[in-house]
Amino acid sequence: MTKVTRIFDIPYYMHETYKLNKAFTTKYNGKWESISSQEYIDKSNAISRGLLKLGVKANDKIAVISSTNRTEWNILDIGILQIGAQNVPIYPTISSEDYEYILNHSESTYCFVSDKEILKKLNKIKGNTQLKKVYTFDDIETENNWTQVLNLGEDTVNQKEVETRMAQVKPNNLATLIYTSGTTGKPKGVMLSHDNLVSNVLSSEKRVPFEYGKSKSLSFLPICHVFERMILYLYQYCGVEVYFAESIEKMSDNLKEIKPTVMTAVPRLYEKVFDKIVAKGTELTGIKKALFFWAVGLGLKFKPYGQNGWWYELQLKLARKLIFSKWKEGLGGKLDLMVSGSAALQPRLTRVFAAAELPIMEGYGLTETSPVISVNDMRNGGFRVGTVGKIIDNVEVKIAEDGEILVKGPNVMLGYYKDEEKTNSVISNNYFHTGDIGEICSEGFLKITDRKKEMFKTSGGKYVAPALIENQLKQSRFIEQVMVIGEGEKMPTALIQINPDFVKEWAIRHNIDYISLENIIKNEQLLERISEEVTTCNNNFGKWEQIKKFELTPDIWSIDAGHLTPTMKMKRKVIKEKYAALIEKIYRS
Repeated sequence: MTKVTRIFDIPYYMHETYKLNKAFTTKYNGKWESISSQEYIDKSNAISRGLLKLGVKANDKIAVISSTNRTEWNILDIGILQIGAQNVPIYPTISSEDYEYILNHSESTYCFVSDKEILKKLNKIKGNTQLKKVYTFDDIETENNWTQVLNLGEDTVNQKEVETRMAQVKPNNLATLIYTSGTTGKPKGVMLSHDNLVSNVLSSEKRVPFEYGKSKSLSFLPICHVFERMILYLYQYCGVEVYFAESIEKMSDNLKEIKPTVMTAVPRLYEKVFDKIVAKGTELTGIKKALFFWAVGLGLKFKPYGQNGWWYELQLKLARKLIFSKWKEGLGGKLDLMVSGSAALQPRLTRVFAAAELPIMEGYGLTETSPVISVNDMRNGGFRVGTVGKIIDNVEVKIAEDGEILVKGPNVMLGYYKDEEKTNSVISNNYFHTGDIGEICSEGFLKITDRKKEMFKTSGGKYVAPALIENQLKQSRFIEQVMVIGEGEKMPTALIQINPDFVKEWAIRHNIDYISLENIIKNEQLLERISEEVTTCNNNFGKWEQIKKFELTPDIWSIDAGHLTPTMKMKRKVIKEKYAALIEKIYRS
């Protein structure tokens, strides 16, 4: 049996243990096409042989930019790693200038891209890089297709060289450079070794209730993000069939087609799913509508392990039969585990989905920690609402005097590529300084309270933790995005982007014309209603933390417009610059 110590050991272990007929499945031209675990290994070896024929050496960097997750990405990944080269995944949504910076900083020699759109962006800057050739996954006329590398590797004459290269790769060798999207400045190249990711897979495996060799997953979070990438390695290790969603827009259809048992997502997606469900509930009438919102209200009070007592559990049983079972059907009918990471999950979502028997297990980690540090697990009392779970095995966490979370373990990165100074600023005495503020309760659950660098001091000398207030405000269905500001000012205030879908529906109910976003945010009735939401939120905080004023922004915050990183985190500096006039109005009018 293959001992898993390097990333490319995982496919061999998967095949020996489970012999999957459908290891990966992608939809091409409207038809789902699968490859077996054996085909996965064979094609990965063909890629390795092809790359060797192209002259790829150990420690060469090969960039991959794909707008969707797909089978080819995984084959290429293993093919690259087996010969001691490194895979450099790049976010598809970043600018051409960032493509150029990452390709040059990593000194990538080849690049594989998914489609015409990515190719168009890449071609703008290709001449300023060291790229020898670009290959595409989609068939694009006059372009080099990735199958050329596969075909080059059909001849097995150099397979011995592949095996020699594999034997030379040690667990502590560099496997990948992952460039963090960064909320400020240039992306940093996080160096992760084989052992960083493998140790994280093996330690996280104990927290997932898979039916080994039988579970089915739907993957759509960008694989260039370490969270989904580690999860895909974990799926392979546990013999989980992987289906790649076509797009976020087709998620709903794909869930019904695939009927997965597990999926991973960021909080924003769970928010959208919940909003959609509630929007459908508001369309109901009479007793059906009353029952729907009774069930939602019940769900919002959910506590695990029967803590609410027998009467609540009896009502919950009824709600599950009458209402929540339909939610489950809408998500394919088989889903029994959802995992959330990358940002804070609103407790109301944790509660209501768990009540609906669609538990979301929230975890915590960073690119620099490969990524998982802690995660909730429904089994054995390992789940607490409002926490990110217990620390995984072989990882040590301590809380510094100022509340910062420090992490030590085999999952902590090798460092930032070509930046010793930055590496030394975040790693001391083998502890990685996360920049997050948190606490560990007496039962061992970790709770994140804020980002260290995002805390600010008002002119009155009081510290304010914006993330706590923002997460509370986002519990309101009127609010999609919010940023709390107030550094050096007499009070904290907020920039709010309304939830356009919900506000449209609210406007119809109140006979208000929703002409445009710019128009509705000036509506007095809406401003009063959001003021009520802010007041409700303020009741949870001390006087110095309460939001005294707010302004609604005239557009949707997005990745493309620069408000958000590819992982949906706010770029605070950019948002402040974009809305400088609104901030001036708040504090100076």
